[in-house]
Amino acid sequence: TMPYSENIGFIKDLRDVKGKDIDFVYYVVAHEMGHQYWAHQVIGPNMQGSEWMSEGFAQYSALMVMEKEYGKAKMKRFLEYEMNNYLQGRSDEREAEKPISRNEHQSYIYYQKASVAMYYLKEMIGEDKVNEALRSLITQFAYKEPPYPTALNALAAFRKVTPDSLQYIITDLFERITLFDNRILSVTSKNIGQAYEVRIETFSDKFYADSLGKENPTPLNDFIDIGVFGKEEKGVSIGSPLIYQRVRITKQNNSFVFRTKEKPLKVGIDPYNYLVDRITDDNVKSVN
Repeated sequence: TMPYSENIGFIKDLRDVKGKDIDFVYYVVAHEMGHQYWAHQVIGPNMQGSEWMSEGFAQYSALMVMEKEYGKAKMKRFLEYEMNNYLQGRSDEREAEKPISRNEHQSYIYYQKASVAMYYLKEMIGEDKVNEALRSLITQFAYKEPPYPTALNALAAFRKVTPDSLQYIITDLFERITLFDNRILSVTSKNIGQAYEVRIETFSDKFYADSLGKENPTPLNDFIDIGVFGKEEKGVSIGSPLIYQRVRITKQNNSFVFRTKEKPLKVGIDPYNYLVDRITDDNVKSVN
């Protein structure tokens, strides 16, 4: 049995769902179905980080249902929605922001931030590996009496399936407050024979924030996505990827040159908003 407010379940205006809007009824039902595993089978104790394993995992489950239903190309819309709500939540924080694994009843962290972080983890290590970690928690702790699993058990499960070269992601996503500033500075394109040569200038920066919001710059050594996009599909704001690469970024200013057979219309750095970026509008730029 799943209770809903009238606004979600009965009077929500879904007439533009096939356009650009999110079907919140479908999204919320997927989230509540996720609770059949998270909080109904695997129960956390009354301590820091437990809501990540209930609400955060249910949010991730819902995002994966949405990806299967609408296609990966349309996930930018969902991730933007979650990211903006997290950024709004942290701007209104009156006490102290906590990392995901140590949050204390801060819904903008264990709902919105956790779902984006989990989705990025999936992108980096693969859906099968994330499922393997989640399955191990269910196998070990489902329907068990106390002592209940803590966020430390979840962290250990994810670390176990994550390659050594990507262990930093677990720390950045779940044990720190990590922020990025990724931007497209300029982009130009010209015809070369039957192809197009695209030149992209980007800027990237990375920060660790403390509980009061003070940001400290930290050296870049991160895998970040770079994409060139062509003709837009209905309901997809960014278009079909012509070039899509995951590159290691180690300095602030970077240049990329790509060749495509089809006409490029947009380019992006972290174009699907996998990373926590305070300003996402400058991640994508139209091609001149």
